[in-house]
Amino acid sequence: MISSARLLRRLPPGYRPLFVRGPFRRLLPALAVSDLGDGMSAVAVAWLALQVAPPGRSGLFVGAAVAAYVLPGALGALLLGRRLRGLPARRLIRADAWTRALFLGGIPVGWALGVLGPGLLLALLAGSSLLHAWGGSAKYALVAEVLPAEHRLAANALLSTSGWVSMIAGPVLAGVLAAAFAPAWVIGLDALSFAVLAVGAGRLSAVSGPRAQVESGRDRPQDAVRRGEGLRVLRTRPELLGLLVLTWLFNLAYGPVEVALPLFVGQELAAGPGLLGVYWAAFGAGAVLGALAVGFLRGPAVRRVLLGIVAGHGLAMLPFALPGPAAISIAAFAVVGVVYGPYSALSLGLFQELTPPHALTSVLALRTSVLMTAAPAGAALGGPLTTVLGPRAVLTGVGVAMIAVAVLAAGAPALRARGKSAGPTSGARAGAQVGGVGTPS
Repeated sequence: MISSARLLRRLPPGYRPLFVRGPFRRLLPALAVSDLGDGMSAVAVAWLALQVAPPGRSGLFVGAAVAAYVLPGALGALLLGRRLRGLPARRLIRADAWTRALFLGGIPVGWALGVLGPGLLLALLAGSSLLHAWGGSAKYALVAEVLPAEHRLAANALLSTSGWVSMIAGPVLAGVLAAAFAPAWVIGLDALSFAVLAVGAGRLSAVSGPRAQVESGRDRPQDAVRRGEGLRVLRTRPELLGLLVLTWLFNLAYGPVEVALPLFVGQELAAGPGLLGVYWAAFGAGAVLGALAVGFLRGPAVRRVLLGIVAGHGLAMLPFALPGPAAISIAAFAVVGVVYGPYSALSLGLFQELTPPHALTSVLALRTSVLMTAAPAGAALGGPLTTVLGPRAVLTGVGVAMIAVAVLAAGAPALRARGKSAGPTSGARAGAQVGGVGTPS
């Protein structure tokens, strides 16, 4: 007990309350484990797809496998709302986790039995992602249910940081394990990680949202979650719609980076995949630092901070225009990560603050399904743009585009501040007093 108390005192003040409150503290380790599992599968899915792809179609099949692992979640958010929108956040987390565990768990079983062909792999990957938009959104809905507003920003930051850490450690761990075992077994570890999350979510006691309703002062107890509630909320709250639109544009502008950066390393720098890994590691490490820094914020002008992140992200991409050693653009990409890191936590804090509690899960699931289309659309644009302009020009152009998005958003009526920034006790509450802006996620 003494040891735990000392450790708690060493945490930054903004994070200490999160480790003395029961539900969030109990679930956080299980969420971190599942994030690490997904980080491993981000690599293992592509490797396994290469092994089971039809002859001569490996490129197309790897793309199909990656899409199957992600995109059905957008359909699930739209098509299953009638059945799922009224469920408590903890039950949605558990439902998604068990679905993920069962379908992903079928992959190593099929591999061991020798029946894992292309069609079965795609079907299992698609089934595993069907509820993932709901499960991912429910994590942040649970934060709003179990924590007061002044602690939500730090909680969002911890969840974002867990995701960023998993994207650094997960691929490295997957590479080591896949070298010793088949990638199907690495995906099996991801399935096990979600079983851990499902059990952890099942142990949470029922959590109601009266605290959130009292704090917001916007909702009547008799309000029910109705069909199309997410769309209805966005129509009646232009701040949230503006937040979502800007988020989508930010993600769209970022999409070409994933296409142009490998070509920049291979063509402009005449280097191999090792250097590409260094770029992404620098980005991920910067994002971890940026996400953790959110917990130190006290009453920021959230609108200005988010617009500054969009513009700052763009500015940090401009050094790609400079000829010179790779160290220059690597350092710039690390700064990109630092700037990018706080974005999700801050913008989700605004969604938690501005959305009626009874509709929060539906709105966040709708948000996720919309955002899932942005980066693929940007990546699709990145291919022809890189062919015509070259990778250096595309990476620089991404920066210019983000600066333009920030400038345009600053003048949008739906994104104008409604009042002064919040006082020193509430970072998340600042969202109630400022116009919304977006978040890449």
